Amino acid sequence: MSPILYALEHGKSKLSQMERKLAERILASPGEIVHMGITELAEQCGISPATITRFCKVLHFKGFPDFKVKLAAEIAHSDGSPEGSGSSYQDIVAGNPLSVIVEAMQANHLASIRDTTSLLDLERLQSAIDVLCRARRVDMYGMATSSIVAQDFYQKLIRIGVNCTAFADSHMQITSASSLQEGDVAFAVSYSGETPETIDALSCAAASGAATISLTSYGSSSLATLADIPLFSSSLEQGMRRGDMASRIAQLHIIDILFTGMVSTRFGDFIPKLEQSYLNVQHYRHKRGGQS
Repeated sequence: MSPILYALEHGKSKLSQMERKLAERILASPGEIVHMGITELAEQCGISPATITRFCKVLHFKGFPDFKVKLAAEIAHSDGSPEGSGSSYQDIVAGNPLSVIVEAMQANHLASIRDTTSLLDLERLQSAIDVLCRARRVDMYGMATSSIVAQDFYQKLIRIGVNCTAFADSHMQITSASSLQEGDVAFAVSYSGETPETIDALSCAAASGAATISLTSYGSSSLATLADIPLFSSSLEQGMRRGDMASRIAQLHIIDILFTGMVSTRFGDFIPKLEQSYLNVQHYRHKRGGQS
């Protein structure tokens, strides 16, 4: 199942009666939907075209045409995938041979990157890069596994001279958010998009005047709705046994895109700092005899 269809299937309980009717129609025949006009679909579902437009925007699409383009791309990719290489993530199974485990991890990680890439909105991604490049200060928030993603972004940005900090403690997140102001950026990571501490921190940052960016799994969530610029990773991972492995890879994929985009945008400013940080680390490592 594609990320969009997965999000619809697992988000139906949050929808209104009319929206749920629309979601069920899409899930029943997604291949038909991509060839329909908004008026035709509205008539079939007994709802108004405006309801369909609102529904698409709740899912963070620009409108119904944008929704159809993204859904058609996912369907085409799924239909063209070799058997067994689709978006069916594999869980941990007792007694699996190591060779099977290696293949399963590779398949999960490749699928998470592929599915995440299919969800990318390039305009929104560019807006995030532009805001981050202009930021006076960037503070990053994430709890548990999401804090690892925030920390990875911090370690990248600090190497190019960006004034930034990553916070994993909920009290420090609020303290940080309270001191932000216009011209600053708060970047919040939560796979579910419903982590209370992260939502509170981003809400506080927004109230302080900072621009806000979220990174969540695809679908409607409190954190994504709150953010000025919501970014999404694939949302096909279920089950406690996977330990958020594929979701972490998907989020790090977006972090790498953001970082590379920032460096490319301000190449003349950031590359010398990146090179200097590398040279300094090498100098002091060799000074200690190569110890790390």
